[in-house]
Amino acid sequence: MVKEGTAAHGTGADTSVPPTVPGSGKPSKTPGKESAIRRIVRERWNAISLSTKLVTTLLVLLTIGVAGISFSIRQLVSNYLLEKVDAQIVQQANLVFQNINSLRDSDTNSSGMTSYFLQIRDTDANILTTPLKPTIAEGVVSEPILPASGTMGNVVFGEPFTTSAIVHLSGEIPSRSTLSTARAPWRVVAMRVMQNDNFVNIVFIGLPLGDSIDTISSLTRYCIMVGTAVVLLGGVLGMLVVQGTLAPLKRIEKTAAKIAAGDLKQRIPATPENTEIGSLSASLNAMLARIERSFHEQQETTDKMKRFVSDASHELRTPLAAIHGYAELYKMQRDMPGALERADESIAHIEASSSRMTVLVEDLLSLARLDEGRGIDITQQVNLTAIVKDAADDLHALDPERGITCGAVGFMPRQGDEPSRLMFELKDLPAITLHGDASRLRQVVTNIVGNIHRYTPADSPVEVSMGEVIASIGGDSLGRMPATEQSLRHFLDAVEVGQSVHVGMRYAVVRFSDHGPGVPAESRARIFERFYTADPSRARQKGGTGLGMAIVESVVKAHHGFICACQTDGGGLTIVVVLPIAPVEIPAMSAPGGKPAKGAKQQKSGKSLFAPKSAKSAKPSKPDSRTGEVSNVSRSAGRYAIGRIGMA
Repeated sequence: MVKEGTAAHGTGADTSVPPTVPGSGKPSKTPGKESAIRRIVRERWNAISLSTKLVTTLLVLLTIGVAGISFSIRQLVSNYLLEKVDAQIVQQANLVFQNINSLRDSDTNSSGMTSYFLQIRDTDANILTTPLKPTIAEGVVSEPILPASGTMGNVVFGEPFTTSAIVHLSGEIPSRSTLSTARAPWRVVAMRVMQNDNFVNIVFIGLPLGDSIDTISSLTRYCIMVGTAVVLLGGVLGMLVVQGTLAPLKRIEKTAAKIAAGDLKQRIPATPENTEIGSLSASLNAMLARIERSFHEQQETTDKMKRFVSDASHELRTPLAAIHGYAELYKMQRDMPGALERADESIAHIEASSSRMTVLVEDLLSLARLDEGRGIDITQQVNLTAIVKDAADDLHALDPERGITCGAVGFMPRQGDEPSRLMFELKDLPAITLHGDASRLRQVVTNIVGNIHRYTPADSPVEVSMGEVIASIGGDSLGRMPATEQSLRHFLDAVEVGQSVHVGMRYAVVRFSDHGPGVPAESRARIFERFYTADPSRARQKGGTGLGMAIVESVVKAHHGFICACQTDGGGLTIVVVLPIAPVEIPAMSAPGGKPAKGAKQQKSGKSLFAPKSAKSAKPSKPDSRTGEVSNVSRSAGRYAIGRIGMA
């Protein structure tokens, strides 16, 4: 009986230590050279296109992955087959040893059980006999290399080990496949032979590993072929995916080239914004839109500046030419008869031209101060109702035949397809008080009334109305809105929200509606531009310098308000002025019993916290050429004694 040995197996495998580089204490390369080399490598790497980098990286990763998987599979299969051979040797050792004669007398000793190698030694490891030596085709005999007779070397009983093969030829030259099979290594295990619990012999039993090696080789070739196909297919698919992914970048590049050539209307095709390219495209399109808008705004500003300089030069040159001409005329005629009368006439013309130039210069200085945020004090308590009432009285004094109707501003919410709108309600002007600059707000309504007097027929009716609304929009946002009808529509939408939830800011709305010739839709927003006039010709018969409505807009903006011009129902022009009053106050919580909570101020029903005690009409103001307000309006003997309106 063969019994396994129990001693531990020491393979005695050699361990190799990688050679160490002797330290000479000197760097192989100087830092300067290293930096130069690194710089050259970085420059060459940056010179490679992104698609090439991505495809190359993908191929390298696929190659490493396929190689790692193939190596792992090869190692697993190799270890598995080796364990199967070891198990077969150990399990069938007794059977092989007990049937030596049958195996030796077998005619086919090259397959199945006859593939075993068997060698018997005595207890001192001296070779007694080798009864089984597998013979491969063509008379080639293969046997494992074992320790020399009389020694066991590093072999441990019961522990299988791998050893090389010795090939014995019969004289004929074998084929390459036969020789390769014969040279395959062997898997051998040393066992003790026990009889009656006595150690009598040592046997070496082995099996060739040729079949296992062939299997592993076939598997390796298969893994190489499949891995190569995977890498090639992955490279092709990766190239297609990378090119498809980078195609939007190519479009961005072409779009940028067209924009650089001057076509600012170019935009990048939209893609889903949940992707990196889509997010980049959206950001670039927003940037391009802002750049185009800024470019157009700069162009418009440049054009306005050119027109402003031209108009200002003309407006200043006209009174200067008159002053110079009448001064020369006086010098020429002072020695002629009647010189005193002609001198008075020349001085009167010089004074009129000087006054006109003074008004123009004052208006320009006023605009400059407003642009710089100076020349205005919005902390005063202003009775807006009195200012609007005075303006209506002044217009009636200027045009006694004109029908002037005062009322309140009503708000009509959205009804079906009909948008929300402001409407005129025939009632007394409501009492409204707010914080602002009284003189500047008086200048606003005076300039608007002056334009109605100047540009509309004297018998056309006018409606003057004012009211208070609540809008869900802040004063800062309102002050930045352009003077367009679209902005008015946005404000009315905010009013509809504010009126329904009673949250937001309280605003005073003042409307001046005339029924004159009106202003074309494309020119309504331009009436607030500087030096803009309905008649742009130099030989216009009426109209000022075009600064009056520009001053109006600047003053309203300084009050964080909004102004715009829109068409009057039935024809004409309506000027809408919106000024902030105060934020809407949250009602105080009531204590039990219906009484106001402690510390809460009680407000009278129907009264504004900022409303004045009375809405008496203020007396007409004195003439002020600096602000352009209506000059002194007094009632004497049933008639109005009207001064001039210093309108620009």
